[in-house]
Amino acid sequence: MTSPVVSVVITCHDQARFLRDAVESVDRQTFRDFEIVVVDDGSTDETPVVMASLPRVRGLRQVNQGLSAARNAGWRASRGRYLVFLDADDRLLPDALAAGVDAARAHAQAAFVSGHYAMIDGDGARGVVVRRPCVMSDHYAALLRRNYIGMHGAVLYARDTFSRFGGFDGSLPACEDYDVYLRVARTAPVVCHPEIVAEYRWHGANMSRDNTLMLGTSLRVLRRQRAYLHGHRALEAAYREGVAFWQELFGEPLLDDFARRLYGGASWRPTLRMLAVLLRCYPRGLGRRGAKVARRLVRVPT
Repeated sequence: MTSPVVSVVITCHDQARFLRDAVESVDRQTFRDFEIVVVDDGSTDETPVVMASLPRVRGLRQVNQGLSAARNAGWRASRGRYLVFLDADDRLLPDALAAGVDAARAHAQAAFVSGHYAMIDGDGARGVVVRRPCVMSDHYAALLRRNYIGMHGAVLYARDTFSRFGGFDGSLPACEDYDVYLRVARTAPVVCHPEIVAEYRWHGANMSRDNTLMLGTSLRVLRRQRAYLHGHRALEAAYREGVAFWQELFGEPLLDDFARRLYGGASWRPTLRMLAVLLRCYPRGLGRRGAKVARRLVRVPT
């Protein structure tokens, strides 16, 4: 059997209501030499029924093991020269594969190429387009500063990238894509192209809304890079900027979450977990917020 040029791996856990939309977005591609592999990661909803009803889909089902394991199962079962990973609640735009393949062929040494994305709501209505200037050089430093790619569906990988660098880390409950970007970009060329290729669905239950999870995991991933930065002043500065970025993005909202739970008398176990993550990942912010509260309590002017 002739291998397709692109394998689109769609991972799904209890997202049956969105799965058909994701698959149909792949079916609408202007670039037609692709396969679709759907990995059902132990869903308890109607995902198996929806998956069985979809044409042109090769389905896999596994006991729930998490997103990394589902993606690893998908790429190992796939046959394409290039790989795109799409979450079941997101969509590709019609020219996504064409834009990715064109960029990959123009930069044959690139381990992956990435484009840009738009936001959609739970019903699929278009919102903000996240289109930053393309990073043209020093991609590793740029990724130390922040995850400029943002949405995993905007990335097209060369297949041998996973043979060379390994798959997704199953120990990570989030940010497993960011971990791959950093591991790869540290030693291999990567490319950013200007096309908008994907739609990220914001429906209120996204993993990135969990500030406790995201602060702890983003800094865990970033801190893995410290061993490679010693003596490289520009990279060390980029790393420090990255720590500050993640602390601002997730740490400040987590401080608000913690305060609401603390003063609202919420259950203590999640509140203590928030406190532990803040102490480990954002002690300066916690101290600053605590000092502000203390000044108000004792009526000391700022």
